[in-house]
Amino acid sequence: MRKIILASHHNLALGMKDTLEYIIPTVGDITAVAAYTTNVPVNEEIDAALADVTEEDEAIIFTDLLGGSVNQNFTKYLSQPNIHLVAGMNLPVIMSCLLPLGDAAIEPEQLRAAIQEGQQQIVYVNDYLAQQTIDEDDE
Repeated sequence: MRKIILASHHNLALGMKDTLEYIIPTVGDITAVAAYTTNVPVNEEIDAALADVTEEDEAIIFTDLLGGSVNQNFTKYLSQPNIHLVAGMNLPVIMSCLLPLGDAAIEPEQLRAAIQEGQQQIVYVNDYLAQQTIDEDDE
């Protein structure tokens, strides 16, 4: 079984989950961890999110900030097989990682390629449109 976990400081993960489920209704089992929104310590929220992940399962975890407390609390699980942790979540990166997945376990190289593809969707649109205008003028 594959488990997708979105984790962030405050409610970013909840909004990301809602948006993903709207755009990709068949995305599957997604858990959102909105850290620091309750009196539950973040490590306990993370433990609960991963409680039902077995060694046969796969977990793909997206966090908001590399080196942030939410991300750091997930790193202790990286010694377990089939746990993948991606920091700097945004919608294009998550979609690039999840859309091509079938039933087989994801390979680290697949994640690396999907992250790179998602990163290419981060564009300063002013420059992008200016380049489009230049390209049209060249034709």
